[in-house]
Amino acid sequence: MIDESIVRAWVEAYEEAWRTPGTGQLGELFTADATYQMAPFEEPHRGLDAIRMLWDAERAGPDEAFEMDAAIVAVDDPHAVIRVEVRYGRPHRALFRDLWVIEFDPMGRCRSFEEWPFAPGP
Repeated sequence: MIDESIVRAWVEAYEEAWRTPGTGQLGELFTADATYQMAPFEEPHRGLDAIRMLWDAERAGPDEAFEMDAAIVAVDDPHAVIRVEVRYGRPHRALFRDLWVIEFDPMGRCRSFEEWPFAPGP
């Protein structure tokens, strides 16, 4: 059963994987056929290979300067909603507040990840 402790552990593992070189940890986070949407109306990336390519393209590297705070908004097995704030440091300062809508498999891996990113300004 997916509960807050499983969701919290998954978010911590996600951040750790983002900060770690390579994409070897993604198989522990996502199912082989997982989908990953970077915005609600974008076409999802499908499968681990596509998610690996996305992460390689999106990350600045393991030394990327950012702070991340996450708060669980709701858990209704197998779904969760998490509010995430990410503050990027130099050289590309930016602030994002996201909602992550996640569907988990029974083992606690993500089978569907949908991000709703928001940035300050118009």
